[in-house]
Amino acid sequence: MISQIRENRCLFVLDTNVLMHDPTALFRFMEHDIYLPMIVLEELDAGKKGQSETARNVRQVSRFLDEMLSDVDIGTINEGLAIHSAIRDPDEHNAKPSGRLFLQTREEDDELPVRLPGSRADNQILGITLGLKERIRDREVILVSKDINLRIKATAVGLNAEDYHNDQVLDDVSLLHTGHEALDPTFWETHADSLESWQEEGQVFYRVHGADTSEWYPNLYLHLDEPAPFTAVVRQVENEGTAVLESVANYQQERHAVWGITARNREQSFALNALMDPDIDFVSLLGQAGTGKTLLTLAAALTQTLEQKEFTEIVMTRVTIPVGEDIGFLPGTEEEKMTPWMGALMDNLEVLAKTDGGGGSWERAATNDLLQSRIKIRSLNFMRGRTFQKKFVIIDEAQNLTAKQMRTLITRAGPGTKMVCLGNIAQIDTPYLTETSSGLTYVVDRFRGWPHGAHVTLTRGERSRLAEFAAEVL
Repeated sequence: MISQIRENRCLFVLDTNVLMHDPTALFRFMEHDIYLPMIVLEELDAGKKGQSETARNVRQVSRFLDEMLSDVDIGTINEGLAIHSAIRDPDEHNAKPSGRLFLQTREEDDELPVRLPGSRADNQILGITLGLKERIRDREVILVSKDINLRIKATAVGLNAEDYHNDQVLDDVSLLHTGHEALDPTFWETHADSLESWQEEGQVFYRVHGADTSEWYPNLYLHLDEPAPFTAVVRQVENEGTAVLESVANYQQERHAVWGITARNREQSFALNALMDPDIDFVSLLGQAGTGKTLLTLAAALTQTLEQKEFTEIVMTRVTIPVGEDIGFLPGTEEEKMTPWMGALMDNLEVLAKTDGGGGSWERAATNDLLQSRIKIRSLNFMRGRTFQKKFVIIDEAQNLTAKQMRTLITRAGPGTKMVCLGNIAQIDTPYLTETSSGLTYVVDRFRGWPHGAHVTLTRGERSRLAEFAAEVL
């Protein structure tokens, strides 16, 4: 039984939402053991229907459990099922059996205080966990839940309760790299004797020796203000202390305007460099509202699709999560249903339609129609199985996606496709997602150092002084 297991192991009681959020949570507790109350299995059964990501996760959990329970008897179940993490995670080669999985096969002692009604599923889980704590004295019993209120109630009745941390990319979101870095003011003086420079296809390259390159990676943007402005991007870190830099275009200058749009600050210029670089297949842009993420991306997309003919069309999608009350079902086709969610697209298209040189209202309307005809709006719900070839794909509000959803979307990219993820991790609307577990945070961290991926965090709002002040004080 559970009480006979070695003392150096903990027993984790999993809430339903942990498995709904991450089906592989069963294999993420290393050498520790897991306990599943019967009410959790009931809730999983109730949530298995539908085409949502949660329903798919529930069905995956059921398949895992079914495979683990195949060809076992009740004695084996009572002793605990061995969890083999290597079976589920291809990245864990030669992994040994971790802990054991225990199912509720007997009615546990009900230690639930009378002030908490026992009919609710959360309270039943609390009662079972309290019963386990009373029976098992030689090891720590911990309740794991994504539900903050359940963790609060668990703490109030004397239980150890924790959030599920395995899906968190970083301990603190402040550790997420910004994609740009300031050079030391003495950079030129320090490396003047060891600096090599040359020109290639109109671009200036530098090879730096003896620099602190421990935090440098491909497509990191570097800048220096004094004694003279200098901006470059790291193209290659050859070895410790040696790196190749390439000068970047200054999109703050009118002659480098992209679809009539010029950058208003250094970070926007870095973003346009990444968006316009044909060697970069994946770009992520973070920033608060009004920093220009959507406008810059659309300007770059239109230039490369309509003028340079590098892409056949622009595909834009986003998560359909309402800010306030839901207005119900929307009529029409897939694109017509998605149109109300694309207010940011329409607002920015109006700006871009006015940057083509002027003209009357008829000319602007015709331009706007032309731009819209090259932009396809697609729903995330129908992305499985698709392959985008020579498309410029924009994923808006990406902070509301899980890591698994982000993986599903990015793997849709076919030959010649460029993907751009936009979002503000301070505005997450998806339940159980945080700044450190968002799919956007996940891809920003995982794509760091890939030669064909770039990230830029935009810090300055350029919408209006009212919007910038509101973002700071509200």
